Amino acid sequence: MTTDAEIYARTTSNRRLIADFLETLDEAQWQTETLCTGWTVGHLAAHFVQPMLVGFGRFFVVALRYRGDTDRTVDHFTRRLARRPRHELIALLRTHAADRVNPPRIGPMGPFADTCVHLRDIARPLGLAVDVPVEHWRTLLDNLVSPAVAPALVPPGRLAGLELAATDTDWRGGSGELVTGTAEALGIAACGRAAAVADLRGPGRDILLGRLS
Repeated sequence: MTTDAEIYARTTSNRRLIADFLETLDEAQWQTETLCTGWTVGHLAAHFVQPMLVGFGRFFVVALRYRGDTDRTVDHFTRRLARRPRHELIALLRTHAADRVNPPRIGPMGPFADTCVHLRDIARPLGLAVDVPVEHWRTLLDNLVSPAVAPALVPPGRLAGLELAATDTDWRGGSGELVTGTAEALGIAACGRAAAVADLRGPGRDILLGRLS
């Protein structure tokens, strides 16, 4: 079982990887739409630093404005932070890479999942292969198929009756109709990215796709 300390360390490593990656992108790539609908690469760069720059108290106050809608509150802060220059956002990500963020109801797994999934949300539309280590995907997948998974990561029922099996590493989880693919494709599909389902195989593939539509 992966400890919280290990999760924090992996999150730090991933943030530094992401900062290095973002530094290689040009302006056109920075403005590219990601797999997060309505967000460009620049928006996701801002989203990476939002948990470290916006305290829970401030987040809660703004959430009241949006009647407790977490998604709208996150979008509010992301768009405000995205107005900052590229170099500043990348520098902030480096500066705060080791910050430990422990959000309510999701814990350190939330920021860790963000680094894994959102990196690929950026890289896939750009046709780039940059990715976190496969063992990070195994850790995330263990959480995604767990009964204790936070609804913010996997809504109830999305993976019900499905067995996921990675083709690039020794991992499988869940039970039911089989869905196979790389750990990365399984991970981002489980987190709601329908674009990744094309890379999956097995009798459970279309079931999962239907739940993401």
